[in-house]
Amino acid sequence: MTASFRFGTVGSPLGTPKKPGGSVGAIQFSQSLGLKAMELGWVQSVRVSEETCAAIRAAAEAADVALSVHAPYFINLNASAEEWPKSRQRLMDAAYYGNLAGATDIIFHPGSYFEQPPAEVLKTALPRLAGCVEELRAAGNPVTLRPETMGKSAMLGSLEDTLAMATAVPGVLPCLDFAHLHARAGDGSVNSYGEWMQILEQYANALGEAALQTLHIHLSGIEYGPKGEKNHLKVAESDLNLEELLRALKDVGAAGRILCESPIMEEDALLMKQMWEALPG
Repeated sequence: MTASFRFGTVGSPLGTPKKPGGSVGAIQFSQSLGLKAMELGWVQSVRVSEETCAAIRAAAEAADVALSVHAPYFINLNASAEEWPKSRQRLMDAAYYGNLAGATDIIFHPGSYFEQPPAEVLKTALPRLAGCVEELRAAGNPVTLRPETMGKSAMLGSLEDTLAMATAVPGVLPCLDFAHLHARAGDGSVNSYGEWMQILEQYANALGEAALQTLHIHLSGIEYGPKGEKNHLKVAESDLNLEELLRALKDVGAAGRILCESPIMEEDALLMKQMWEALPG
């Protein structure tokens, strides 16, 4: 039976050998560990040539490793009119080069509320996002843009925000960071089987049952305070109820990719894979 989720890391696994090194080496190393997905961590800027992208694509196809891209952190759908063109360019560059490299999904942090109500912010964010997808499709670029659920309550990126973006703009789907959703509440909630099931139900209601087959999930342990996320932790050092989460995913018949962002990336990714495969059903 093939696993219905592909597991991998956000960024190159820590043990990637120096040679061939880079993303190509990271893909080959992931495959050798039994990890079948990887997110290219272009989080500071997109500095990659078309030649490198071709090599990354070839390596991923040869290794059967599914690729996504984490776009630069400095993207804000709610940026000022002066700042937005730069923000937009970062997202478009990630989508352009990501597609060349064989990535199917472009993950990005949607930005900040700047203390405005979410509904107001979405009035700015949605048309901007729609414009990005329109331009990508006009250029024949099929990537899915995935706004990530964010770990701080001041950030654009609640579950509701990302679902609003996905329902309003075809070609947009959430990146569900369950550790962030747990941290965002700031009070230890969103950490039980019932709460995870509620989230998955909400997702299916908004986007259709079939959307549960193409989930893109980020996972790690997480440290948080009243205002939300502080930093990522090893799974073993965190209160995240990983087994209940995986059980909820299995019970709804979910599939897709689970990418680990803990400080011991591939080690925890393999732990998640092992826990998933050990679940009955």
